[in-house]
Amino acid sequence: MSNKGKGKAKDVSENKAGASAIDEDLLPWVEKYRPATLEDLVSHKDITSTIERFIEKNRLPHLLFYGPPGTGKTSTILAMARKIYGTSFRNNVLELNASDDRGIEVVREQIKSFASTRNVFSNQGGFKLIVLDEADAMTTAAQGALRRVIEQYTRNVRFCIICNYVNKIIPAIQSRCTKFRFNPLELDQVEGRLQVVIDQEKCNLTQDGKTALIKLSRGDMRRALNILQACHAAYDRIDETAVYNCTGNPHPADIEKIVETMMQAEFTTAYKHVSELKTSKGMALADLVTGIFDCLATYKLPPQSRIYLLDQLAQIEHRLSTGASEKIQLSALLGGVKIALQLSKK
Repeated sequence: MSNKGKGKAKDVSENKAGASAIDEDLLPWVEKYRPATLEDLVSHKDITSTIERFIEKNRLPHLLFYGPPGTGKTSTILAMARKIYGTSFRNNVLELNASDDRGIEVVREQIKSFASTRNVFSNQGGFKLIVLDEADAMTTAAQGALRRVIEQYTRNVRFCIICNYVNKIIPAIQSRCTKFRFNPLELDQVEGRLQVVIDQEKCNLTQDGKTALIKLSRGDMRRALNILQACHAAYDRIDETAVYNCTGNPHPADIEKIVETMMQAEFTTAYKHVSELKTSKGMALADLVTGIFDCLATYKLPPQSRIYLLDQLAQIEHRLSTGASEKIQLSALLGGVKIALQLSKK
């Protein structure tokens, strides 16, 4: 090859390397820092160790992963697939999001055609893998058809069904799978993984900002990373106020002010003040109810008052979810607080 040709080849390789680096920077942090191996996963070591034993003995059953979002269900199965298939991962794994492809046609066409062929790309495993994410969105008819496919093609394929609510999966499929529940992550596990991302991305995050971020994540790693990325893009210095402003959640100081007003002021005055604060801060009553629930832990209330107030909060949240008027439910919240205070004086 001439020097000119070598120069062109070098330019092309440099351009490709530069393009891949840019692509990496544009990725959402949720995907950029998704664990690639089972060892990288920060939680559910009991589940990952059990799955590793299945892989070692080449006795992988059909799997059903369920639990809240952001707890590592999809990351676990993808890391497991990479361990089994290595470089031929893409040829042996069919990944479907059942919230998009949830009809019976998908089961009859895509899944059945993939499941009916043997694994010819890799000697490892001897079977292919079908990952059905968000399977609780599948129709009952599709789940019924899937039940037969699971039974018919066990020699060729293993299924991993992932869902948030296991009660939405028909019993016939549940009985054919080994079930694993993914609990919300411990807050220290969320903090450990966040610290890696903070160091890599050089985020200027204060200690109170980190505490607020971990609190708002509620054990959901995906939510924590999305909030961190949004705050990093919007603010040079990420403190507690920046985190609450970026997510739209009510600030704890505002919640405390609202609770004190409701407890101390007369009903009409309290209603007026809370309504004004809601309007000026742009708060939704549903978020306010969640904030008051967290705030109640810091107040010393007699058991009967606490029970009554928590029951009222639950009812108001349910009514709001069914489309009830915010003005009427704010009145109900104020009334609940006043009755709880009267119960505490008895």
